[in-house]
Amino acid sequence: MTDWNRTAEKTRQKKSKPRFFTVSGVDIDELYTPDSVVGANGDGYYFDKIGLPGEYPYTRGVHHTMYRTRLWTMRQFAGMGTPRQTNERFKYLLKSGGTGLSTAFDLPTLMGYDSDHVRSLGEVGKCGVAVDSLADMEILFDGIDLSQVSTSMTINSSASMALAMYLCVAEKQGVPFDKVRGTLQNDILKEYIAQKEFIFPPRPSIRLITDMMDYCSKNVPQYNTISISGYHIREAGATAVQELAFTLADGFQYVESAVEAGQDIDEFAPRLSYFFNAHSDFFEEIAKYRAARRIYARRMKEKYKAKNERSWLLRFHTQTAGCSLTAQQPENNIVRVALQALSGVLGGTQSLHTNSMDETLALPSEKAAKIALRTQQVIAHESGVANTVDPLAGSYFIEALTDKMEAECEAYFDEIERRGGVLQCIEEGFFQRELAKSAYAYQREIEEEQRVIVGVNDYVEENEKIDIPVLYIDKQVEADQRAFVQKVRAERDAAAVQATLEKLRQAANGSGNTFEAILDCSRVYVTLGEMCDLLREEWGEYVEPAAAMVAS
Repeated sequence: MTDWNRTAEKTRQKKSKPRFFTVSGVDIDELYTPDSVVGANGDGYYFDKIGLPGEYPYTRGVHHTMYRTRLWTMRQFAGMGTPRQTNERFKYLLKSGGTGLSTAFDLPTLMGYDSDHVRSLGEVGKCGVAVDSLADMEILFDGIDLSQVSTSMTINSSASMALAMYLCVAEKQGVPFDKVRGTLQNDILKEYIAQKEFIFPPRPSIRLITDMMDYCSKNVPQYNTISISGYHIREAGATAVQELAFTLADGFQYVESAVEAGQDIDEFAPRLSYFFNAHSDFFEEIAKYRAARRIYARRMKEKYKAKNERSWLLRFHTQTAGCSLTAQQPENNIVRVALQALSGVLGGTQSLHTNSMDETLALPSEKAAKIALRTQQVIAHESGVANTVDPLAGSYFIEALTDKMEAECEAYFDEIERRGGVLQCIEEGFFQRELAKSAYAYQREIEEEQRVIVGVNDYVEENEKIDIPVLYIDKQVEADQRAFVQKVRAERDAAAVQATLEKLRQAANGSGNTFEAILDCSRVYVTLGEMCDLLREEWGEYVEPAAAMVAS
């Protein structure tokens, strides 16, 4: 090393940058050796920290053979306009080789309003599909066999209603609930932290989730009832460590809430899944996924005493980083997405969404969506990265980064506990302040040109002309959707609607299972807005405490 260092010293002064650091601002050493990995030479390090794929602590992946026997699910996010338009996009993606569906809902649906509500004006079908009732869900999955495809749904505050309608469609197709597969995002805690699409206060919101977990663990055993989401925390400005720490802390909060509600951890934990961002720093992202699996397995086994090994597995979906895409030179986004997707694959993801190059301008056009899907297919079938399991294990750099991320994550857990737990941290704005500080630091690095973003602050093309097709949602979509929900209300069984809504009110005020009541409401075409309005009456609407609002 001494000789190497002496020679290297001659060229160090010529380096082009004063500092080398990750997207998250973590300083990177010039060289990594065995000495960079603390304890690497000690007895037991390999099996304690790294181990074998499919075995505790799962640093190398949750399956023994990983992609040699089954590739990740290629699940492209889709949703725009009417349910019919989205149904056509679903079929287009499946025909193009997609292996799973992922549903984006519009803002009124996410916030629990029907399309004809005054607060829905101007937003219907714009950033996702409008779903007001079971009638819309029937159209959304018309001609798609729910026993053959798994479906992810990105919805949180009104997630119970969306899943209930989906199960009703399966029921009408004759698909038994135990054959239904998919994932519901259903992560309300990250809404309070990052995305702000909340309706009810935290405690009744968590009850909605634990009631659903209880029902599905008994009746819909192949469905992942919650996908604890770091994606939106990262998009709001978090570093990789913050994304990991805050997301896992949220996950552990759900575990504790379900256990407090009397549920057996080994009954529900195997159906918990996670959702992470794949940002632009290739190695930092891979280290994040490895650290996530190890931390989760240890906590589930040692702190929460789960005995079923499936309860220790952190399975996750990955989406490439929408916030990293640029409106300038949008074709460059294809390259960014390819690298981000590759980090997700080398990090051992179970399913993957690749963003389309035009997403900073509009909803994905059909061509852009196909290129994004083809990106995954090239990685899967042409790059060779799926030929062996976890090829980066043992890299001094990767393992040192993984250990560092784990240690910094544990420090955040200590801080969260010291402050009184996740809910207390949300109310006092701790998470929000941490995100704001990181977002500010990142933006300042770009503006001061410490960090190069191609096409934005370097390699800029003067008088650039953007020349790619952009998808526009016709204004008629909103008028058609408003008319349709009113038609559904006029034609349904009014007595059944009132009876099931009353059952939901009783469950909300008592100890009955709210999800069972929501399922009954959905069967008789009670709308999503009607169910949410009833719960607003009973539970109130959440208003951020002043401290949290200021921090946000």
